Amino acid sequence: MAEEMQNAWYFYQGWDTFQEMLITALAPLTSDQLALRSSPNLRSVGENCRHIIGARVRWCHGLMRLGDEAFAALGQWDRQGMPERSAEELVAAMRQSWRVLHDALEEWSFADLAYAYPNDAREPGEPEAFTRQWVIWHLIEHDIYHGGEISQILGAHGIKGVDL
Repeated sequence: MAEEMQNAWYFYQGWDTFQEMLITALAPLTSDQLALRSSPNLRSVGENCRHIIGARVRWCHGLMRLGDEAFAALGQWDRQGMPERSAEELVAAMRQSWRVLHDALEEWSFADLAYAYPNDAREPGEPEAFTRQWVIWHLIEHDIYHGGEISQILGAHGIKGVDL
């Protein structure tokens, strides 16, 4: 057991299962299905997916300096005026953003999760620094929250969502 706990990934197993379930729900969708939303003022399925990707990339690259410049470009996919993406493109970007996260967790030790990045753009109520542990938990809760939105939208339109 001690050998299994040599990297931080040990503590996050299961996140990969959710990732694959989300991809399974997204992969067969048409552009019309990606445009579905639960309300006109809320994100569509595709927008939610682009938001998951964008948030992962901004935290990973912008704060933790993981990934290269091509990876960093994915962090703009959910910004105003950016083009819609096909299910194939979304799935590829989900996998790419996941790979960067997974590789970092396999590289980091449990102690490495305490490493803190200064919060240079601190807003009221935010901490002075973000630990890797905090960032990873934030990305997990973010994935689950918006993945749930995707699943709810699909289900409301009679399409199979995330199969938990």
